[in-house]
Amino acid sequence: MSFFDYFQVIVLLIVICVIVGKALYSWSLTGIFPIVIGRGKGAWRVIELLSFGALILWVTEVLLGAFQSHFDIFPDRINVTLLQLPAVKTIGVLLILLGLILFLLAFFNFGTSWRIGIDRKTPGSLVTGGVFGITRNPIYVAFIAIFSGIFLINGTWFFLIFSLLAVVAIHFQILREEEFLKQQYGESYEEYRRHAPRYLIW
Repeated sequence: MSFFDYFQVIVLLIVICVIVGKALYSWSLTGIFPIVIGRGKGAWRVIELLSFGALILWVTEVLLGAFQSHFDIFPDRINVTLLQLPAVKTIGVLLILLGLILFLLAFFNFGTSWRIGIDRKTPGSLVTGGVFGITRNPIYVAFIAIFSGIFLINGTWFFLIFSLLAVVAIHFQILREEEFLKQQYGESYEEYRRHAPRYLIW
């Protein structure tokens, strides 16, 4: 295993441990389990579950590639010399580090309001401070950076296609969440929208 392989595995472990730890801590503190995937209505429920399945497949592929397993599901590399350069892989590492820092800051600032999915029954309070003053969606921006970085490190068709589809899926999920936040928090959310960008600069 190379440095890049170890790096990917360590980042995955950190992200998974933070999500599980945060979920258990928040649950013990509030009595509300913050992972609400699959509670949507109609087609959205199916889309949420399929997205979760795709994410598990992505994690599996990262681990198989990092450990150079013979059972790698999607090993085909894109035949572009640029993608094999150490400099490009280093850019991937920097993107992942940026995403990881943003991810950790968002989890710290979220407090007990953090949810995975839209919690219509027991939503938390509106969070606008800390890193949420820079972007309204720091966790989504973090994951876009991480997905892109993983693609640059591995350079396979699977990670390219996954990254592009993930950006589209994340955008539509953000639009869906914005509609909910408008209804839930009214003018407070509208005021927040006027001061913080949806992503980073727009």
